Amino acid sequence: MWNNHHALNLLSGTLLSAVALAVLYAVSLQLIQPPLFPIKEINVQVIQSKEKSKAGLEHVTRDQIEQLVRNEIEGNFISVNLTEVREAFVKLPWVREARVKREWPHGLNVTLEEHQALAYWGSHALVNTYGEVFRVTADTDLPVFTGPNEASAHEVTQQFQRFNRILAPLQQQIVEISLTARYAWRIQLNTGTVLELGRNEIEERLARYVSVYNHSIARLSQQEPLAYVDLRYPNGFAIRMPEVIQQAPRKSGARRET
Repeated sequence: MWNNHHALNLLSGTLLSAVALAVLYAVSLQLIQPPLFPIKEINVQVIQSKEKSKAGLEHVTRDQIEQLVRNEIEGNFISVNLTEVREAFVKLPWVREARVKREWPHGLNVTLEEHQALAYWGSHALVNTYGEVFRVTADTDLPVFTGPNEASAHEVTQQFQRFNRILAPLQQQIVEISLTARYAWRIQLNTGTVLELGRNEIEERLARYVSVYNHSIARLSQQEPLAYVDLRYPNGFAIRMPEVIQQAPRKSGARRET
């Protein structure tokens, strides 16, 4: 073997490669240890949405961020797990999304998007502008959404926006919108009036209500707003006056359709 130059060259090459890998491994271990390349800066940026009136975080506090940094971020600039850091930020109650990147030589850039609350989901949660349900403690004046399940929150949100656009000429807004298990829609306006829309042609029915409101419905509610308007009739409405809520609604159309 010692006279086989080819075998000796192969053996020496293998030994040199092994030594090089061992040295590289040892250096790598030293680099990822906390004393080297410590994280000294964490820069937090905020995604600015159209709904926000001012820049900056509105709900996530400095104390929450500092506590998260102390408890959740481990390792140095090289070894820190960016996925785990992102997941830690997303767990903050008002954070919808987070992105984390390294900033050479000793920093992390964190971009946060806060939930923008659009409405309450029943009595136990909130809905953001994307139609996503999230849970935080809140005390603010918002519309109320209800539906057969949380997955329907996105559809309720979209319909809420469409309905409000239709109602805009009357300067009336929705304070409560409900989607039943049978997919029937009901809305309550800021005037106090409840509109029954049913399951079919719901936007057309609401548009018809808007088109006749000023020259017919408004005359009936000069003293107080109507308590209830059933729009599920093909050629008219059924209304209920505030003082006769317990009586049967007056009909001004043909057979009801749902």
